[in-house]
Amino acid sequence: MTRRDVFSAAASSLALATAQEVKPRKGRLKQCVTRGIFGRGAQLEDMCRNAAKMGVVGFDLIGPADFPLLKKYGLVPTMVPGAMTLTGGCNRLEDHSAVEKAMRELIDQAAAVKAPNVIALSGNRRGLSDEKGADNVVAFLNSVKAQAEDKGVTICLELLNSKVNHPDYQCDRTAWGVEVCKRVASTRVKLLYDIYHMQIMEGDIIRTIKANLQWIAHFHTAGNPGRHEMDDTQEMNYKGIAKAIADSPFQGYVAHEYSPTRDPLQSLEETLGMFEV
Repeated sequence: MTRRDVFSAAASSLALATAQEVKPRKGRLKQCVTRGIFGRGAQLEDMCRNAAKMGVVGFDLIGPADFPLLKKYGLVPTMVPGAMTLTGGCNRLEDHSAVEKAMRELIDQAAAVKAPNVIALSGNRRGLSDEKGADNVVAFLNSVKAQAEDKGVTICLELLNSKVNHPDYQCDRTAWGVEVCKRVASTRVKLLYDIYHMQIMEGDIIRTIKANLQWIAHFHTAGNPGRHEMDDTQEMNYKGIAKAIADSPFQGYVAHEYSPTRDPLQSLEETLGMFEV
């Protein structure tokens, strides 16, 4: 047996052992994670290793620099950030040139690794009317949608609350985001529906999701109030929400984005189990 054979056999054994450690998730939803659910101080490689062992399929809000690490653990970069900021998104014409350049680069980087989604943010109003803001966001998305269509990457405009966490953020209501998507009229421009944020702004989560499902490409989850675990300390029935999504034609990903109040891995295991519907 040559040294190459020895190393090859060892690598195969390691790969098999790693595969055997992975716990396949039951249920119909493709579940993902974000950094914050692992608690403070955790290293990204440890997060990826634990996520893979627990049967998670993707990792949200990880940029291109860390794509190789995700690939090492078989994780998909399910929502790629980096083209714009929360406060300075795409709702002002004077920002479009710089943001368009960054978005085009991000779409190419996502497509190269078959990442399904990139995130878009409206930005804050800063005195801009909702009508004018919508016009400007539509204009921006129209300028990049053809590239997204060609590359097979979906641009996801995120819905956030402006009441608690992101004062003055413009895309803070489902109806506003849906109207933007309707006007852009592209299969590759949809919404990132953050359930926590929309519970704060609107409530009526299941009915809203069902009524607007064709415009939703991705979900984020967290309990309200507090953005912690989705347990009996908060006001939403996430088991019912998960079932409503699973019963629908939705084919995208559901990413958990909460701050744990107890052991992070135990908390994540409980969360993943809740969404196995």
